[in-house]
Amino acid sequence: MSAEFASELLQWFDKTAAQLPWRTVRPDPYHVWLSEVMLQQTQVETVIPYYKRFLKSYPTIYELAHANLDEILKQWEGLGYYSRARHLHKTAQIIVQQLDGQFPQTAADLQKLPGIGRYTAGAIASIAFGEAAPVLDGNVIRVFTRLLDLADDITQTSTKKYLWQIAADWIPTQRPGDYNQALMELGQKVCTPHNPTCGSCPIQQYCQSYANSTQAERPIKRKKAPIPHYDVAAGIIKRDDGKILIAQRPHEKLLGGLWEFPGGKQETGETLPDTLRRELKEELMIDVAVGDLFVSVKHAFTHFKITLHAFECRIISGEPQTLEAAAIAWVYLDEMKQYAFGKADRQIIDALYKRHNMLF
Repeated sequence: MSAEFASELLQWFDKTAAQLPWRTVRPDPYHVWLSEVMLQQTQVETVIPYYKRFLKSYPTIYELAHANLDEILKQWEGLGYYSRARHLHKTAQIIVQQLDGQFPQTAADLQKLPGIGRYTAGAIASIAFGEAAPVLDGNVIRVFTRLLDLADDITQTSTKKYLWQIAADWIPTQRPGDYNQALMELGQKVCTPHNPTCGSCPIQQYCQSYANSTQAERPIKRKKAPIPHYDVAAGIIKRDDGKILIAQRPHEKLLGGLWEFPGGKQETGETLPDTLRRELKEELMIDVAVGDLFVSVKHAFTHFKITLHAFECRIISGEPQTLEAAAIAWVYLDEMKQYAFGKADRQIIDALYKRHNMLF
């Protein structure tokens, strides 16, 4: 089957396309790039307010390139997958400093930039520059596997390679950007993971899964292994003047560039206070007296889960050093809003504010 359905799909899209702030008559590649990066692993409804705030702070790629990374991470706070923000900054600098502020116009050249993979490159090239470049995200995979009634495991490399070839073979030369967006929106609105509304599908007549009543069985993917869980201890280390110690995570690691209450993962056979004493010695060269457990919060990352246990502490010897942290700072509680934290640490801050308000 070639893309015989493209005309019907585009007619449907012209009538029903969502009104999104980055969708304009003349798509701006900066806006398209920003929206596509934000939409990775994130729902449209969540992205829209972040997108608007981000553009207000950095209306062009020049402002973004010259911005401070800490400020960018603060703007990104709560959106998750913070490597996206770091890559945005680095790519903006490359485009401004090496490419005179002009985006590459082909998917092949776009993929040479940090944080731009095959999908994002295809989206930018097709939407902003009209290149017949394919895209393949979860929504498009679902649409294609149902159109083809594909019984192959989509987690397999060979299946993904086949679907990329299908995407490339089917994309029309006319309005490729609208076609790609229509496919993605069809997956979001109609060809949903559960209970797809096949009766309102504009390309139902081409769907082999609909003909075979196998929609609920497609796509096929192997079951994921159980997600591991870790217990992590963190220290709320307070000085006599009321300031609290926070540390910035190394930029090359998970949550790089974000601030946190220092600590680390519990090892086998350790108590949580033992973990905290060991980690703070290894990371900051300080010895601490570990007090009461203040709060425990749960958080899920893509490939693992944690319970973060925050203990109140005081330093009994040593001065904090940046052995494994990018930076450290002593800050009052009210100053913490100026720093970018991950979600779990922000929950600790919220608990600190709650206790402060109860006391005063």
